[in-house]
Amino acid sequence: MAYSTVSQLGYMFLALGTGAYVAAVFHVMTHAFFKALLFLGSGSVIHAMGGEQDMRKMGGLSKYMKITNITFLLGCLAIAGIPGFSGFFSKDEILAGAFATSPVLYALGLFGALLTAFYMFRLYATTFKGSFRGSHEQEHHLHESPAAITIPLIILAILSVIAGYIGVPEFIMHGAHSLKDFLHPIFEQSYAILPKHEVSHSTEWILTGVSSLLIITMVILAWTRYSKKPDMEEAKGFGKLLQEKWYVDEIYNSIIVKPLNALGVFFNNIFETKIVDGIVNGVGRLVNYGGRQLRWLQSGQTGAYILMMVLGALVVFALQFFLRK
Repeated sequence: MAYSTVSQLGYMFLALGTGAYVAAVFHVMTHAFFKALLFLGSGSVIHAMGGEQDMRKMGGLSKYMKITNITFLLGCLAIAGIPGFSGFFSKDEILAGAFATSPVLYALGLFGALLTAFYMFRLYATTFKGSFRGSHEQEHHLHESPAAITIPLIILAILSVIAGYIGVPEFIMHGAHSLKDFLHPIFEQSYAILPKHEVSHSTEWILTGVSSLLIITMVILAWTRYSKKPDMEEAKGFGKLLQEKWYVDEIYNSIIVKPLNALGVFFNNIFETKIVDGIVNGVGRLVNYGGRQLRWLQSGQTGAYILMMVLGALVVFALQFFLRK
């Protein structure tokens, strides 16, 4: 869920990079509703499972948690960009803006949308479909969450469905993009200096149809695959690389954390004790030693004082004689 948020932030910045500022703000709004719904739905599941967070130990929760199941499904449909749900309108606007700027950016955005649809319905099918795979104690504990949890889920589910209709694209219904009209005074100057990239309505229909068809296909694939046979084994190969998050944590630990720890140990055990403390203690010892040696000059013998005075005068005379220009 957290990495999914990173993915959706990428969509928002894709919109900003292509000059689709309204689409970026639009997706911030719709994403707020369905991602909050999904996070709270996850909390509802964790609550019912007694703190368990491993999806491999869940399954079949739809018959125990009907409200959580329905609202979570609506959230998945919204984030996947299924037509009619809020995520569809904001994602479609971002993809249209990307296509108008560069077909490569559109392809990357569409690929991200397909990944989102697949992993979200992998999550849904693994958690709510199939048979329960947890312990008998967990199954005995299963129950729908209290109203304090389910009421916010219902409200967010409704918003995840209807929030997109404040931004219906012009090729579907002209003049129905209320958010664009609302934000127009803010972005008017920015749009005035941007190069004009427009997509015809017929092209937008084609893009919407292609993306919707592919997304629905990914949803069906994930649903049928993981509702019948969830992925229970440890990942291998490229899947292991993905599971370990590209080993970013391990790489960071190796090149940043460990060297900094070793440097800290060096400064603490060697630089601090041997050099810093050595200088401080050495100055103290030098002063102590110098005091012990200089006290011998104070012998109390007048003859010794006269001798040292004469020797000192001779030294000064010799220096003045030999060093004069």
